[in-house]
Amino acid sequence: MIEPVAFKLGTLEVRWYGVIIGTAIFLGTILSIREAKRRGIEEDFMLDLFIRVIPAAIIGGRLYFVIFSWDYYKDNLLQILAFRSGGMAIHGAILGGIIAGYIFAKRRKQPLWQLLDIVAPYLVLGQAIGRWGNFFNQEAHGGVVSKEFISIFPAFIKDQMYIGGQYYHPAFLYESLWDFFVFLFLIYMRRRPSLLEGDLFLLYIITYSIGRFFIEGIRLDSLMLGSFRVAQLLSICFILAGIIMLYRRHRKRGK
Repeated sequence: MIEPVAFKLGTLEVRWYGVIIGTAIFLGTILSIREAKRRGIEEDFMLDLFIRVIPAAIIGGRLYFVIFSWDYYKDNLLQILAFRSGGMAIHGAILGGIIAGYIFAKRRKQPLWQLLDIVAPYLVLGQAIGRWGNFFNQEAHGGVVSKEFISIFPAFIKDQMYIGGQYYHPAFLYESLWDFFVFLFLIYMRRRPSLLEGDLFLLYIITYSIGRFFIEGIRLDSLMLGSFRVAQLLSICFILAGIIMLYRRHRKRGK
């Protein structure tokens, strides 16, 4: 098993989870700035945007997780601030980031759809990288599988998915691969002349949510709302909303 602690600075433990998430954020920021420059948007503008969006996304992701895990956190309030140990929800991060981005774009009189299109491919690329933080924490996995099944994966994944004397589905890997596929799809689609401003982000919402819906079905650590998996409910909402918005936007255009 790979230890979740990457290294120590005195008494401070730096965990792989934080290193992976930090790397994903940094890479997504750099690539988004490069794409923005290609579209004529200054680097300083994008830096101002990310200074607001990144903290809002982190807070949103954590609050979402805490809200739907309140049975645990109500008796462990200090653990709410234990970001390094994991416990983030991408849906909360997306919602938090969009809210902050909307406020910033409105104040700076910049089209929000354009900004969302710029960051969409690199957001899902960051998600593909970030899922490996779950790998080091041995979380976001699926149900029990046989040794024969898990042996089709590389040895380091097989070993890390051996938890409590049993092997588990590497669901984090499935989602990482799906997210990387969505990234490649968006990179291909963003140059298509038929796309309207904002379509790329809507395609991200739809395609990511399709994969997340099915992968969430095999996870054992899903956040629940009664007997329903919250991520699946939100995925359905995002898929329907994205399809309806794409249809209405292109019907008005006559295509």
